[in-house]
Amino acid sequence: MTVLVEKHAGYRQISLNRPDRLNALNADMHGALMAALGEAETDRECRAILLTGAGRGFCAGQDLADVQVGDTGAPDLKAVLERYNTLVRTLRGLAMPVVCAVNGVAAGAGANLALACDIVLAAKSASFIQAFSRIGLIPDCGGTWLLPRLVGAARARALAILAEPLPAERAAEWGLIWQAVEDAALMETAHKLTARLATQATIGIATTKRALDAAETNTLDAQLDLERDLQHELGGSPDYAEGVRAFLEKRAPNFTGRR
Repeated sequence: MTVLVEKHAGYRQISLNRPDRLNALNADMHGALMAALGEAETDRECRAILLTGAGRGFCAGQDLADVQVGDTGAPDLKAVLERYNTLVRTLRGLAMPVVCAVNGVAAGAGANLALACDIVLAAKSASFIQAFSRIGLIPDCGGTWLLPRLVGAARARALAILAEPLPAERAAEWGLIWQAVEDAALMETAHKLTARLATQATIGIATTKRALDAAETNTLDAQLDLERDLQHELGGSPDYAEGVRAFLEKRAPNFTGRR
């Protein structure tokens, strides 16, 4: 199985599972990952996802041995990019928080797959490598969009052009990821965070994701209008009512994550 799924109370752990290939992405893994995400999304009891990799790495990017050769004799990347684009759009559009635990190297599309998640934790021994220029390509899987927004234009250009490993601690310092943690504590930290998110007002979190993504292209006026409309929408949700009651009653809220 190229993808493993473990069910926990309120969330699912999805693990890339080709450890002998540093979890390099191929068509089978893509299909299994998309299926796992789809099943999590339709499970009313699943309110968060934890994505990680099996073995000593998170994901080494595209498995070049899996790329079909076109009529010209060169690798045909169209099908690969269509899969990546669908995957990134799916991850960004999930109506629940997605935590990524980067347990080792995250290279090429593997790095950008991690960055497409909502909150990224990494083991201190992990690194992020935009390896594309080493084979004459550009960052894909959303990399050219994500990098400048996360670390700024100058750092994004250097990361993309130089293709040098960025250690996890520096990635956290630069704002590329949320946090670098001790290797031995990575999965415990990631599980605690995901379990905590699964008890929160996840409809509100999903709507926050929508608002933040829209802010990338909206004017201030447009964003203010969007905030008004989304806040009005959330104001009628059961979780908002429960949050207000819990605040007034000085108790912990019991959110359901449902509309």
